[in-house]
Order: sequence, then structure tokens, then C-alpha cells
Amino acid sequence: MTILFPADDSIASDERIRIRNVTLLSDDWYVLKKTTFDYRRSDGIWQTLSRETYDRGNGAALLLYDPTRGTVLLTRQFRFPAYVNGHPEPLLEVCAGLLDDRSPEEAIRAEAAEELGVTVQAPRRVFDAFMSPGSVTERLAFFVAEYRAADRNEGGGLAEEGEDIEVVELTFADALAMVGSGAILDGKTIMLLQYAALHGLLPR
Repeated sequence: MTILFPADDSIASDERIRIRNVTLLSDDWYVLKKTTFDYRRSDGIWQTLSRETYDRGNGAALLLYDPTRGTVLLTRQFRFPAYVNGHPEPLLEVCAGLLDDRSPEEAIRAEAAEELGVTVQAPRRVFDAFMSPGSVTERLAFFVAEYRAADRNEGGGLAEEGEDIEVVELTFADALAMVGSGAILDGKTIMLLQYAALHGLLPR
């Protein structure tokens, strides 16, 4: 069963976009909608298009690094969408999570404590990015922060949320090499490791 919304539901029309209707396809884990709209092309011609958008909320991601020892702290966890696309192994990733009505800074501090067992005092926001703008509405805030070996506690995520997270400490050189070899495939992780390399946060 689908539910039709009025044309102006949650999306304001402007001089390039005129919303015709919005259909709710799913409201289970997150929200999937199909929108039909008129789009004015660069040549001035109006074209009617339909697109599906998956709304899971916005999120934040954090690279924890130790510049003294030249290490980074990552998570390793099973991801079902990657599994069904031919990658059965758990993914190596930076700490990340949804905002859930928190500020990006509040959210990433909470995620770092839950997933990595590290209390982060001063995460530094370095950029934002849409990770899959062709279909997913999520906008990620990217952070970096320093940690020390003495800062670490257990971590591991929240079992009640289905998390089973292994905390993995790697040298920065090894992490970069794993990007090149395909051992690290997660986009947000690759982006933050490359940021660290470009800005000289750690010795290579």
C-alpha cells in the first residue's frame, strides 16, 4: 500500500523544481519516498521526472588519531548491505553514527564512547559531504580528534542496537596501504584517512 502526500509535502517548489506528488513507499527502518516533479533543465525546457529518496537522517563520522605513535583507531563490524553485494567480511570503518536530534558534536562524542571506548573532548569538524546524493538524503559531518593509548576503554557498541563492534588500532601507514589494497572499502573512512594524509596529521 502506498500513501500519497500533497505536492508540497516537505519540499518547497522553486524556479527550477515543481513538486507534483510524493508517495510513501516504506516507513519501517527509515523512510523511503517516491517523488514526481517537474525540473527545468539548463536549456529552459521543463521535464517531468520521478526519483526515490531514502531518508535515514543526517550523521557524523570521526577519525581518531595518535600523532605520537602514528596510529588510528577504527571499528570492524558486519554490514548486511555490503554482504548482499558480495562482501561477506566485516568492514573496517571510522567511528560514525546518526545525529538523532543531537548536534553533530554531541553525536560523535557519544558514538566514540560507545563504539571505541574513548572520551573525546574536542572533535574538530573538517568538512561535510553527501555520501550518495543520487538516492540517499543523508549529509555527514566529518571530524578528526586526537587520542592517546591511556584514553581507551572497552567500546564495542550497543548490543541492544544490534552492534557487535571490534576496536582495531592500526598504524597510519598500514591504514593507507589497506585503502590501496582494497582491504578498507568504506567511503567515509577513505575520505578521512586521505584528509589526514593531505593535512599531515600523522607521519606516513
